[in-house]
Amino acid sequence: MNKQIFDIFAEICKVPRPSKHEEQISQWLVNWGQEHGIECQQDDAMNVIMRVPATPGYEDKEGIILQAHMDMVCEKNNDVQHDFMHDPIETYIDGDWLKAKGTTLGGDDGIGISMALSAMTDPNLRHPAIEALFTVDEETGLTGAMKLKDGYLQGRRLINLDSEDDGQIFIGCAGGIDTTARMHYTPVDNAQSTMHDCFAFRVAVKGLMGGHSGDDINKGRANANKVIVNFLYHLSPITYHLSTIAGGNLRNAIAREAEAVFVVPADKKHDVVVAFNLYKAEVEKEFGEVEKDMDLTLDSCAMPEMIIPQDKAKALIKALYDCPHGMIAMCKDMPGLVETSTNLASIKMKEGYIEVTTSQRSSVETEKHAIKERVHAALAAACDEVTHGDGYPGWKPNVHSPLMEIVRQVYRDLFQSEPQVLAIHAGLECGLFLEKYPYLDMVSIGPQMYGVHSPQERLSISSTDRCYEWLCKVLEAL
Repeated sequence: MNKQIFDIFAEICKVPRPSKHEEQISQWLVNWGQEHGIECQQDDAMNVIMRVPATPGYEDKEGIILQAHMDMVCEKNNDVQHDFMHDPIETYIDGDWLKAKGTTLGGDDGIGISMALSAMTDPNLRHPAIEALFTVDEETGLTGAMKLKDGYLQGRRLINLDSEDDGQIFIGCAGGIDTTARMHYTPVDNAQSTMHDCFAFRVAVKGLMGGHSGDDINKGRANANKVIVNFLYHLSPITYHLSTIAGGNLRNAIAREAEAVFVVPADKKHDVVVAFNLYKAEVEKEFGEVEKDMDLTLDSCAMPEMIIPQDKAKALIKALYDCPHGMIAMCKDMPGLVETSTNLASIKMKEGYIEVTTSQRSSVETEKHAIKERVHAALAAACDEVTHGDGYPGWKPNVHSPLMEIVRQVYRDLFQSEPQVLAIHAGLECGLFLEKYPYLDMVSIGPQMYGVHSPQERLSISSTDRCYEWLCKVLEAL
């Protein structure tokens, strides 16, 4: 284990850094730079850039930018007490894996920061001038990259340290956009409803794998929101009143948990149980090989005081059922790469409305907007307000990249094997950097991680060591 990298990462894990709340980690980076005598700047967006000069013999070499993002996806299991705004991430080692106790680890992209900081202070490393750029809010809006000022970066080559696959070099990524819908309604007093002598149920699913809505979207994982919605949709021959429905959390994570409370006539209780058992068998047949810890339950519960108006609830369930989720198309030019996808990320009960959050991705700009419009049309059938985020561009692969060739050759020499050169179906900041600095030559690398954006996130220790060695050799080769 490279002690310096993991010591730095351990310090980062003590600093709260949810997306859009990077004040503490941004200041921590500034303090770290000052403590190590490194030139450091913090811009108006709280991005931080550090610069170290070339080591002797490399003064005439072209410099390099190392880039990572500060924020982390904050997901936890429901039975875990953790305040991401104040509590440190509790980590532990399980064999070759570094994990967190019931929460996301934040290896995405804390380990990228750690490798960059280590490279800048490694006394044995020979390198050209290094700029290290650490951006804010990559996970929920790419705000830091968007607000990066023209002329802020001096280098013409950039290594993004935000990838999660060992031995792979990424030279392109998908663009993305969010679609959010709201259905406003006035709750109805259940006692005043037309349904009397009734029975209340709670249907819930938990224990799903979840994962990254880009990188894991084609892995056959169940979406908790879809699991619950599909049950309620197929329950429609039985008259029921919906009281609550909620599931998922972040737009870039596949929903792992969801639940709904509904009311049926007492004489239909048995029919609901039968329908649920049949549905559960179908879901387990469909996802059982992938979702081995899935826990889909139907239980009686206290009678809710309020329900959603029947016409509104029926329209919402139909809209959510019609709303696409998952892989839409595969890339024709790069086998194995998802071209277009969409994620039914979250359903949240708010005061006076229900909010549905989704995200769309595609490496083809026209297809990104096409799937956005499909989602819009489905949700607009029930929701009176449908909006879209600003979106972000993809990063078109440059198969003739000189930097990519150097990075690939170093890997060959170091590990006696051929790295994969790929594009990724996830959002990286590189597309936005390229808009501001169209001359940039870029690649993205990183150590092996699994389960990012979920409490199952784990980071390979040995892969991190290999990736850092690879990075160091690339810096020397430049």
